[in-house]
Amino acid sequence: MSKNLLIVESPAKKKTIQSYLGKDYIVESSVGHIRDLPKKGNKAIDIENGFTPNYVVSDDKKKIVKELQKRVKSAEVIWLATDEDREGEAIAWHLTQALDVKNKKINRIVFNEITKEAIHNAIKKPKKINENLVNAQQARRVLDRLVGFELSPLLWKKIKTGLSAGRVQSVAVRLIVERENEINKFVSSSSFKILSHFKTKSGEFFTCELNHKFDNIENVRKFLNNSANFQHVLNKIEKKPTKRSPQAAFTTSTLQQEASRKLSFSVNRTMSVAQKLYEKGIITYMRTDSTNLSKVAVDSIKDLVTNTLGSNFFTKRIFKSKSKGAQEAHEAIRPTDFNISKIEGDSDQNKLYRLIWERSVASQMSDAKIERTTYKINSFDDKLIFQAKGEVVTFAGFLAINKSNIGSDSFLPSAKLLETLNLDNLKSDEVFTKPPARYNEASLVRKLEDLGIGRPSTYASTITTVQKRNYVIKENREGKAIKSKVLTLTGKLINENTIEKIAGAEKNKLFPTDTGQIVTKFLTKHFSKILDYSFTATVEDEFDLIAEGKKVWNEMIQNFYSGFISKVNDVNDNEKRESGERVIGNHPETNELVIARLGPFGPMVQIGEKSDEPTEKKPRFASLQKGQTIQNISLETALDLFKLPRSVGYYNGIEILAAIGRFGPYLKHDKKFYSLKGSEFNPLTISSEEAKIHIENKIKQEKDRIINFFKGEPVFYVLNGRYVPKEGKKINLRIPKDIDPKSLNREDCIQLLNKKSNS
Repeated sequence: MSKNLLIVESPAKKKTIQSYLGKDYIVESSVGHIRDLPKKGNKAIDIENGFTPNYVVSDDKKKIVKELQKRVKSAEVIWLATDEDREGEAIAWHLTQALDVKNKKINRIVFNEITKEAIHNAIKKPKKINENLVNAQQARRVLDRLVGFELSPLLWKKIKTGLSAGRVQSVAVRLIVERENEINKFVSSSSFKILSHFKTKSGEFFTCELNHKFDNIENVRKFLNNSANFQHVLNKIEKKPTKRSPQAAFTTSTLQQEASRKLSFSVNRTMSVAQKLYEKGIITYMRTDSTNLSKVAVDSIKDLVTNTLGSNFFTKRIFKSKSKGAQEAHEAIRPTDFNISKIEGDSDQNKLYRLIWERSVASQMSDAKIERTTYKINSFDDKLIFQAKGEVVTFAGFLAINKSNIGSDSFLPSAKLLETLNLDNLKSDEVFTKPPARYNEASLVRKLEDLGIGRPSTYASTITTVQKRNYVIKENREGKAIKSKVLTLTGKLINENTIEKIAGAEKNKLFPTDTGQIVTKFLTKHFSKILDYSFTATVEDEFDLIAEGKKVWNEMIQNFYSGFISKVNDVNDNEKRESGERVIGNHPETNELVIARLGPFGPMVQIGEKSDEPTEKKPRFASLQKGQTIQNISLETALDLFKLPRSVGYYNGIEILAAIGRFGPYLKHDKKFYSLKGSEFNPLTISSEEAKIHIENKIKQEKDRIINFFKGEPVFYVLNGRYVPKEGKKINLRIPKDIDPKSLNREDCIQLLNKKSNS
């Protein structure tokens, strides 16, 4: 039996690292954290005794801990090779607490790439667990638990059950809510830009834009009329050499942003793919704030660039990390072997790897040199000029690493200074000012990082959490048609048209829900400090000081908690419930108030008010549909909701009803329910024929889902899709990947059931 036990976090690393170390080592995985604060109960943190955390082994990790304990008994040296960040340091510490490692030698090692050289170098330089890093992680965990544990029940009581709050997630939602409020307040204005199409003496055409926009159409007409008889001259040519410099190699947040921009990856998808690349040993550790590259990496890039492009394409660069807490000893995300420019694997891995390879190599390359030319043409008004710009890449530099980055040179036609130009036409287009852009995942990450809120390694989980909590939704929205006036001068004739443009279309943008709006308003009103951007950033600075050993972690928690819990108690005792209530108007027939508000199951509309008088009419309620919000729903639209449930028609002689329930719109037929959620059908407008087709499709899907069915005791259903047999439709029995679900018989299902019962 080997005397060395090496423990990593991820099972995916085990096999690779084992092959590098050989028979002298046994490599095992903790599968992430093995201990954490208990999910329920008020004993997770001993507030009276220095905020001592009471960690427990998670239920799903008890089996793993038992296996590791067996391995520890037969080993003399324990190597803790968890990740090189604070979270990894904490996992290493928890392993020493949960495993029986007395009288064992404990070595902590770190590496930022899974290569044979990196692993062996780490083993040559073992160290102790860094208690300061552990304390920094512990402070974050305790603070976040205290905030969530105290605020979440308060939200349940004052707003709606099932809500939660978090130090970073609530601030992220606030950013989205405030941006939405800005957009709602924004009033668009129009102006007219002027484009001119000139022809040179040699017969070449080019387009210019006037350096001024007009506020009203009368001034546009005047300008066009005066331009009809004016002689335009190229009165200035400016040629200016300029350059473009490469960006630093990726940090976690810049990788998330660029993968979103170029590959349309969500933040979660980016981190999942990067994790797989790291575990394969193809890239370095993907959770980093540093833009630094090691000397080995820079030398490797130098060899690659000079051998393939020439020495003039290489320029050694050192980039300063933006993050205050960045550890410059760490590296940026880069390939482990720069000679591999493309990898085998699935499409996502290939695309992300190529992005990382190009950015890393380009970061150590020369500037691209560009010559920019500007033509300036006069107009009848001496203060206004037409301008045309073109540029030519004279030296590709770092752009050569990806030719598509260079694009096409935008040439201007050859023309001489003071040359007379022929005006082909002038076109005036009405343009409209745009509101601030809504956040997408990448721009939200950039904003959080700019404000110093949270850490890039946590952004993916934060963005996922706020969507799961239904505070934020990510979706596409169609734009609205707007009318735009277009005036065109050709010769001496002005032609005026009105065209339709689509404005405000959104793709994969983050929108706050009514719940997100109301929770943010409540927290901002009563807990402004926690939702304050500078406070949240300051907390991160304090975590950094703890990591550096310059601050005591539980003293930092105490300074925060005393004022915080006092405020929680005050709000709990003295503040009323918050529902975001908005009076829409009065019912046209009964004059009852019509109110939009947040109800127990989500946003809703209410007709009438609750009364203690038994003779008074009881309020009626209806849930809002997708796209409707408390703030935007009109009286007419609200009253339409009370037309539900409505009879749609009959199918097989039985009535079909359309309605909206707790889980969204649905059809009811023959005591069965068929969800309309996610379909194109609206319960208020769906026709009898559409309803029949929808029901038939749902019935077919259900039939196709069941591959096989075995009667007896117990009953088994073998299902398509996830290929999970179910006993009594209650117990899930997952089929191993090497077994074809269609081949299962009843005895096979019983074996799977017994295996699950014994596990």
